[in-house]
Amino acid sequence: MAQKPKVDPHVGRLGYLQALVTEFQETESQDAKQQVLANLANFAYDPSNYQYLRQLQVLDLFLDSLSEENETLVKFAIGSHYVSLAGLNLVCLMDAGIKGMNHHP
Repeated sequence: MAQKPKVDPHVGRLGYLQALVTEFQETESQDAKQQVLANLANFAYDPSNYQYLRQLQVLDLFLDSLSEENETLVKFAIGSHYVSLAGLNLVCLMDAGIKGMNHHP
């Protein structure tokens, strides 16, 4: 089982998510990858995390996991993919709306 990422407790949610992404990318352990991807998928259910997930390109990580040979990774990626895609699209639309509002008198 994967250990918790070594994160300074003062770095906040973005720092914690960054540590998860880094652990996923650097670990050789399939068990650790599964646990980290499951954790990231859980974070994808909370809209307050969308901006961080987008900034860290977690959606790309989920999409890349769809081509893994490990079926568990693929299942986590599929489940999280839909949640993250919907949330990230919403954030993008909100960003575009805010930027568009700045251009109107």
